[in-house]
Amino acid sequence: MESPMRSLLLNGSTMIAVVFLLLIRDAHCFYLPGVAPEDFHKGDPLRVKVNKLTSTKTQLPYSYYSLPSCRPDKIVDSAENLGEVLRGDRIENSPFLFKMREPQMCNVFCRITLDAKATKEFKEKIGDEYRVNMILDNLPLVVPIKRLDQEYPTIYQLGYHVGLKGQYTGTKEEKYFIHNHLAFTVKYHRDSQTDSARIVGFEVKPLSIKHEYDGKWNEKTRLMTCDPHAKQTVLNSNSPQEVQEKKEIIFTYDVDFQESDVKWASRWDAYLLMSDDQIHWFSIVNSLMIVLFLSGMVAMIMLRTLYRDISKYNELETQEEAQEETGWKLVHGDVFRPPSNSDLLCIYVGTGVQFFGMVLVTMIFAILGFLSPSNRGGLMTAMLLLWVFMGLFAGYASARLYKMFKGTEWKKIALRTACMFPAIVFAIFFVLNALIWGQKSSGAVPFGTMFALVVLWFGISVPLVFVGSYVGFRKPAIEDPVKTNKIPRQIPEQAWYMNPIFSILIGGILPFGAVFIELFFILTSIWLNQFYYIFGFLFLVFIILLITCAEITIVLCYFQLCSEDYLWWWRSYLTSGSSALYLFLYATFYFFTKLEITKLVSGMLYFGYMLIASYAFFVLTGTIGFYACFWFTRLIYSSVKID
Repeated sequence: MESPMRSLLLNGSTMIAVVFLLLIRDAHCFYLPGVAPEDFHKGDPLRVKVNKLTSTKTQLPYSYYSLPSCRPDKIVDSAENLGEVLRGDRIENSPFLFKMREPQMCNVFCRITLDAKATKEFKEKIGDEYRVNMILDNLPLVVPIKRLDQEYPTIYQLGYHVGLKGQYTGTKEEKYFIHNHLAFTVKYHRDSQTDSARIVGFEVKPLSIKHEYDGKWNEKTRLMTCDPHAKQTVLNSNSPQEVQEKKEIIFTYDVDFQESDVKWASRWDAYLLMSDDQIHWFSIVNSLMIVLFLSGMVAMIMLRTLYRDISKYNELETQEEAQEETGWKLVHGDVFRPPSNSDLLCIYVGTGVQFFGMVLVTMIFAILGFLSPSNRGGLMTAMLLLWVFMGLFAGYASARLYKMFKGTEWKKIALRTACMFPAIVFAIFFVLNALIWGQKSSGAVPFGTMFALVVLWFGISVPLVFVGSYVGFRKPAIEDPVKTNKIPRQIPEQAWYMNPIFSILIGGILPFGAVFIELFFILTSIWLNQFYYIFGFLFLVFIILLITCAEITIVLCYFQLCSEDYLWWWRSYLTSGSSALYLFLYATFYFFTKLEITKLVSGMLYFGYMLIASYAFFVLTGTIGFYACFWFTRLIYSSVKID
């Protein structure tokens, strides 16, 4: 098995090469980087691979061969990239032998007798609704499910269930039945000129059948329940195979080949079919309404109120009139006073810039088709690499702000910017990984991969943060548009609705409201094992989120300054950042209403990962709000004459 670092470097170099090719010529392409199409002729062997066992009830993936099922003579691991390892993918060879366009019927590939341990393991996996995932020519195995809805008559579920629970007619005792007969369908698109074919679909119908035969078992034994010589196959699960100790189970499979009109470039379309695009458009319209409402308020403040204020302030001539100033101009001598814990603010702003850069570039790559589902683990690998390289901008942003606050120890700020957010995330991740490891799940990140992540962090990210900080600190300090008084002004008593906690909590509602519908689909794709590939919608929602965060912060900052409260630095960050609190509350609601997780470890995993996601969302939205407010205050105070 290749090392994670080598896979990581290969993935990175592939991405750079593809970007270069796109720049030098017009590219009419399908999914990039993806996998090159492979042509098969009649009789060519097809390599079926097995992937992890997954369950939406436990969220703990397991290697396929953790079950005492049929095995090949030698188990060979496929090289996984960093993203695949972090997702818990374990791709290995399988005992299935397919030959292109050569159908097989009732092929016996193994028989096993269950002992007490094997019986217990099968029952646990069936009870937890585990699914078996397979891959053929980079296409995942799906179970087609017919629906009454005529617009989208077939939906596809990834992988087939290990088995099912049920009762015999007339009894109430619950039994466990295993899917021991698999009816595979391989769809192909044939080239009429070369007679070669490309695989465009891989489907299965799992069945449970208690196979029967006469006499003692040997290599020439013919089954009575299905027989290729008599063209008799398994059609239903009317006499299912029960999971019982010391009982024999015979595993069989059929392979059927169907010619398809679907071309290789479009073979993923069925998997990514959006049956609910109306909901996404509703989400966009809902978000746009929020943006229009906020934009109207900002426009009113900027054009009417501010214009009137600035004109009035600039017309004040006499000393008596100047002494009677009210509103936001009154705090001009304190508005750019460095806040308490200014170092921490610089660190969080720098981290937010790093996160913003990562999200933006990832989305652009995804929209261009680089991060398609055919490139398993590509999304996670790309995000990690981009996070590491965006450290340059994190260092630059934090050092620029730090110098503006008259700071001198730029190396200390650079180190804290490089380590603070990743250290908190890594600590949570390490605890969660220990829990997964304790469950003997394949989702546990191996030591080698953990070491690779630490090398990425300290070997690339930290030095880049220092480079960015050095460049940022060498630049001239940002000049304040007005001078700061030596003695801080006393802040008058505020109205109840201008209370910091109240206004911060109110500020987070609208940014969350702009994204919560799309958030439902993202959570569903992560926790219910479905594809999410509507990055066009997601990018629109992301732009709307940016605008909403900026506008709500500007509006609340203006009201705050008008009430002569000049402590806006942290308030601007926390106002839009508080949307992360609502995200976590929504994730809690989603857990109790949509998921069927019952195990304590699985629940801890869910809330641990959602805590990391909410923390990242806080850093991102807080930074957007901070920079919007920073620009706004500099703009208005540079527009008035200050004596």
